Amino acid sequence: MKKILFVLLIASSCLATAAPEKNELARWERRARNVTIVRDDWGIAHVFGKTDADTVFGAMYAQAEDDFNRVETNYINAIGRLAEAEGESKIYQDLRMKLFIDPDAMKSQYTSSPEWLKSLMGAFADGLNYYLFKHAEVKPRVIERFEPWMALTFTEGSIGGDIERVNLKQLEAFYGKTQVSDAFLPDNAEPAEPTGSNGMAIAPSNTLSHHALLLINPHTSFFFRSELQMVSDEGLNAYGAATWGQFFIYQGFNEHTGWMHTSSGVDAIDEYLETVEKKGDRLYYKYGNEERPVVVTEIAVPYKTDHGLATRKFTIYRTHHGPIIGEIGGKWISIRLLQEPVKQLIQSYTRTKTKDYQSFRRTMELQANSSNNTIFADSAGDIAYFHGNFIPKRDTGFDWTKPVDGSNPATEWHGVLSLDETPHLLNPKSGWLYNCNNWPWSAAGPSSPKREDYPAYVETGGESARGLHAIRVLQGTRDFTLDSLIAAAYDSYLTWFEKPIPALVKAWENAADDNPLKARLADEIEVLRKWDLRWSSSSVATSLAVFWGEGVQRRLDIDARKTGLTADTVSAAAPQQLLESFAAASDRLATEFGSWKTPWSEINRYQRLNGDIVQRFADSQPSIPVGFTSSRWGSLASFAARAYPGTKRWYGTSGNSFVAVVEFGDRVRAKAVTAGGESSHPSSPHFNDEATRYSTGNLREVYFYRPQLAGHTEREYHPGG
Repeated sequence: MKKILFVLLIASSCLATAAPEKNELARWERRARNVTIVRDDWGIAHVFGKTDADTVFGAMYAQAEDDFNRVETNYINAIGRLAEAEGESKIYQDLRMKLFIDPDAMKSQYTSSPEWLKSLMGAFADGLNYYLFKHAEVKPRVIERFEPWMALTFTEGSIGGDIERVNLKQLEAFYGKTQVSDAFLPDNAEPAEPTGSNGMAIAPSNTLSHHALLLINPHTSFFFRSELQMVSDEGLNAYGAATWGQFFIYQGFNEHTGWMHTSSGVDAIDEYLETVEKKGDRLYYKYGNEERPVVVTEIAVPYKTDHGLATRKFTIYRTHHGPIIGEIGGKWISIRLLQEPVKQLIQSYTRTKTKDYQSFRRTMELQANSSNNTIFADSAGDIAYFHGNFIPKRDTGFDWTKPVDGSNPATEWHGVLSLDETPHLLNPKSGWLYNCNNWPWSAAGPSSPKREDYPAYVETGGESARGLHAIRVLQGTRDFTLDSLIAAAYDSYLTWFEKPIPALVKAWENAADDNPLKARLADEIEVLRKWDLRWSSSSVATSLAVFWGEGVQRRLDIDARKTGLTADTVSAAAPQQLLESFAAASDRLATEFGSWKTPWSEINRYQRLNGDIVQRFADSQPSIPVGFTSSRWGSLASFAARAYPGTKRWYGTSGNSFVAVVEFGDRVRAKAVTAGGESSHPSSPHFNDEATRYSTGNLREVYFYRPQLAGHTEREYHPGG
C-alpha cells in the first residue's frame, strides 16, 4: 500500500508540474492581459503593468525569455540545490547555503510578510511558472515550479552574498571529517582579481547643464544581470540592471533618483571561537559563567549521481552566535551575519520607487544591505554617499578582523550603527563623490569623511589604484556633461604603474654595464620610458607593462610569505629582481605571441560563443579587441582577462558588465551599454549586438519614456502572446 501511495504521489506531482490548476492558469492569463512588454531595437524589455505586481509578473517572464538558465541557476544556488544539478562536487557549497537558508523558515517569513510584498512575491513565482507553462521545450535543471517564498532566498543582488564568505575548505574539513591543508586560506590560492564596481555622482555645481549626473558601473562576471525597465500605473518606473531572477532593479534609476552599489569594506560578519565540551551524551559551549547546550540538527544534501539522486546527511552544530563552520586550535568557529530577508527584500524593492534624497534615506534606515556602499543622485540636485548599511556596534577593544572569544559576553553586538554614525556624505563641497570599492576616506577629496571619527571596523580595506584614478578624473572639473562623464569612466590612465615603471627604468639605468640584462632589455626599457601610462589597443607598452606587472607581483607575493615584502611595494623591490621579472615578461610575450613587440589588441579580447554560464574560448573563433585592462592596474573600465586551455589570447569573463550614465533634470536622460547583448540565445540578434559598443565605450541612448520607443520598437506583446 505504501509503495502504491508513493507512486501516486510522484504521478500527481508530475501532473501538477505539467498542467496548472484551472484557477491558477486563469490567474496567470489575467495577469498577462494586464502586462505589455515592449522590446526595443536592442532587445531590452520595457515592461508596463497596471499594478506593481503585474509589472513584476511581466519582468520575470521577460527575464526567463532572455536567460532562464541564469534565472534558475541563481535560485538553485540560493536554496542550496546546486549538487542536484551538478553532482557531488557541489555538496559543501549546498551545505553552506543550507546552514542559513531553511525552506520552512522562509515559508514562515513569507506568510508573515506585508500583504503588498506577498503579492509581489506571488507575481514573481507566477511569471516564471507561466513562462515554463508556455515553453514546454524548456527543461529546468532542478526547479520545475517556483514558489513565492523563494524570493526571500535571494534578496540583495550582489554577485557573492555574505553566506559565500564562509570558507568551503574550512567547512569541509569540519563537517567532512577530512584533512584539508590550508583550510583557512582563501578557496583560490592565486591572487584574486580585484572585484567590485565604480560609482560616481556629480553635483549640479560641477556640470554644464547644472543637473546632477550619476555613473552606474558594476563590475561582475559578464551576463550576470538583465538590462530592464519596469513601469506600473502605481508609480513604479525604474530602469537599470536587474540580477537574473530578482524582481527589482538592483543598480539603476527612476525619474527622480538613481542608485549605484559598490562592494564595501565594512566588517559586517564576525566569527567566534567557541569553547565546546562534551558532558554525557550532550555538547555544551561556554558563555560567561554559563554552559549552554550546543544546538544539534541534521541537514540532508541531495546530489546527482549516474544512477539518480543520492543524499548525504550532516549533523550540524550551532551556538547563539550562529552555525559552526570550522575549527582551529581546538576551538569551534561560529559565524554571525545579517539574516533579515524580509527587510532586505523590502529595501531592495522600495528604493526603486523613491522620489528624493529623504525618501531614499528612509529605505536606507532599514539597514538591511550588509555588503554594499551606495552612490546616490537625484533630480533636486542632491548627491550622496552611504557607507555600508548594516554595521553592528562592537567593543573597539577587540580585533574584529579575526575570530573573537565567543565565551566573552563583551564580544556581543550592541545593536547597529545608525546612518549618522557611519561614514556618509550629502552634497560635499567638492561637488563630486565616488566609490571604487576602496575606503571612504577619499570619497569626495577634501570633503571626505575622516577616518578618526569612526571605529576601525567600519572599513577594513584601503586605497586602490582605481580610487586614485577616480580622484584624478573628478577633481578640478566643473563642466561635466553626460558624454564627458562617459569619457572619465573610460579614461585610459593606469595609475598603478606611476611608481613601478620609474623604479624599473632606474634599475636598468643603474645596472652595471656587464649585467647581461642591460643590453638585452634596452629596447623594451625605451618603450616604457616613452609610455604615457595609458592603455590602448595598439599599445606595445601596455602589453609589456601588464605582463611585467603580473609577473613581478606574483614573484613578490611568493617572497612576501617569507620576508614580509608585498606586491604593493614593487617600486621598493631589489633592482635586479625588477629587471629579472621584466626579462621574464619580455620572454613570455615572445614565446606566446612571437615577439615582445605585440600590441595589446592581439592579446586582450572579448569573445562570446554560446550562452553557457561557464564560457569556452577559442583563438580560431571571432573575437574583438578590448583596450581597457584589469582594474588592478587602476583602469576604471575593468576587463579581467586571461588565457584558457588551448588559447594564447586572453579572454575576459568579468569587469564592466553594465555601464550607464544618467542626467537628472526636468526629464531624465541616460546612455548605457550591456556586455555582449541582452539575450543568452546565440540565434538571437541581441546575443552579441552590443559587443563592439561595449569594447569601445560607445554607450547608446536609453529609451526611458514611452514616446522614445516610437521607431525603436522591435516587438510589443503580452506575456505568453
